[in-house]
Amino acid sequence: MTEPTPSTGAPGHHGPGGSGDTHRETEIERLHRLESSSGSDRRRGDIRRHTDTATVAGLDIPTRPDPAAPRTSVAQSGVTGRPTSSGPSRATRKPRRNWGTKSLGLVGLLGFLVIWEVLPRTGIVNPTFLPPASAAIADLFRNFGLTAFWQAVGDTMWQWLLGMLIACIAATVLGFLIGSSTFLRRFTNSTIEFMRPVPSVALIPLAVLLFGVEIESALLLIVYASFWQVLIQVLYGVADVDNVAMNTARSYGLGPLARLRYVIFPTALPYLMTGVRLASAVALILAITAQLIIGNPGLGAEIAKAQSGGSYVAMYALILATGLLGVIINLVMRMIERKVLSWHSSVRTEVAT
Repeated sequence: MTEPTPSTGAPGHHGPGGSGDTHRETEIERLHRLESSSGSDRRRGDIRRHTDTATVAGLDIPTRPDPAAPRTSVAQSGVTGRPTSSGPSRATRKPRRNWGTKSLGLVGLLGFLVIWEVLPRTGIVNPTFLPPASAAIADLFRNFGLTAFWQAVGDTMWQWLLGMLIACIAATVLGFLIGSSTFLRRFTNSTIEFMRPVPSVALIPLAVLLFGVEIESALLLIVYASFWQVLIQVLYGVADVDNVAMNTARSYGLGPLARLRYVIFPTALPYLMTGVRLASAVALILAITAQLIIGNPGLGAEIAKAQSGGSYVAMYALILATGLLGVIINLVMRMIERKVLSWHSSVRTEVAT
């Protein structure tokens, strides 16, 4: 004989053999049928039944201590119907490439090259001064095998790198220093607004007078133009710090350096990376400009030589090289920005979409 199951106090239970026992057994069997039909893996062996209705109904299906339960259930599968890991959760990001946007950009580039090819061949533009795109591209590929070409690229990139480092370090330090002080923000506001709109090319006579045609003249233009891009972004980033977060940090006894490390810097970092990315493009423009006008060694100087010698095909090939260099720099800076800001919501949203 089997011992009667202890009463659970459920409505309708009238003791062993009553209508309550029948209702309880029916409910237990219904729950087990639902469980067995929702899992993707079948149970092995017999189903161990629980005799306590309240215990069965109160336990969550994926956490029920049943060794014979399936590995996945409705609660684990979620709305997608696909089983998820029952172990520690781990966020995974699968970037999906927007091939439509990339293809549209490629079509635009091809359209530009086609127009460039058609204009001189149809006589709309004099082919002497604007050779077809195919000729310029072919000459560009020939330049890839010349040592002088890579030497010019190296000179350009060296000036770009030095100017970027000086501008970014100076602008970052001054940006955090000025942005953290209300007095300094007000004291320097008019000076920044006065000097920022001054074009860098207006400093070319000053650079030539001070440094001649040495690399320092190009660095003066590069640093001046790139400095403001980073400084303004850092000032905006420091100003965007939440006052509640700053007050909370003070209440917890964090000093100025600790607040800078844990509150100000994480808020301003996205602005800083945006400024660095913008400054990288501006620095390349000023490096080419300084070489083109002042005569510093680099791609700009080679373009000026080709133009003065009447070699227009070589000139347009070098212009294409500068454009290709700018695209590479922009892609690298975007990759660094996504890597540094992988924790930020903007980058996570961009990756998710």
